[in-house]
Amino acid sequence: MPRKTPLKRKYDSSRRKEQARQTRLQITEAAHRLFVERGYVGATIDAIAQEAGVAQETVYAVFGNKRKILAFLLDISLGGDDQPVRLLDRPKPQSVLHGADQGRQLEVFSQDITEIMSRAAPIFQIMRSAAKTETEIADLVQNLLKERLQNMTRFVRSIAANGPLREGLNEEEASEIVWALTSPELFQLMTVDRGWSRGKYAGWLADTLTRLLLP
Repeated sequence: MPRKTPLKRKYDSSRRKEQARQTRLQITEAAHRLFVERGYVGATIDAIAQEAGVAQETVYAVFGNKRKILAFLLDISLGGDDQPVRLLDRPKPQSVLHGADQGRQLEVFSQDITEIMSRAAPIFQIMRSAAKTETEIADLVQNLLKERLQNMTRFVRSIAANGPLREGLNEEEASEIVWALTSPELFQLMTVDRGWSRGKYAGWLADTLTRLLLP
């Protein structure tokens, strides 16, 4: 009687992908701690590897260099997770962009940007400091600033689609106002240096944007 050829098991890469993802996050979290404690320059690849409990070669294999670790750290701080979803495509920004009431749009936007800045502002501060000595990071900062202004322009256009802006205020000026008031620097100034709670900042931001943008 002929033997049956055993069926080959289908290779399942999901476990390996999850392990790689966890290693990536492990390295990122270790780098975050060291960036805060030692600054960008003081947080060497060797120190990050030791903190993460992996080999230096693993850090290089996963990220390539320290700049890419910092960039990834900012990405997940902005989005709140490591999923490859653009910030504006996430549920809360989408609800703001497709809202029908200007006041509600400003309120939800202020709450959401406060949550985002609470995660991202400290990372951006590290990036600003590193940009003083790292040309590539300086270029990255400038690109991030431009991208943030583009996002705020989209937000302002969604506000203007539901009613007029304040008399004499055009969309470009309104976008720059929002861009400035939601800057990581201002968030840090009010919540760290002045000790404001996130709730107070979000309320102040909504009220200020309403006064400055709407009739």
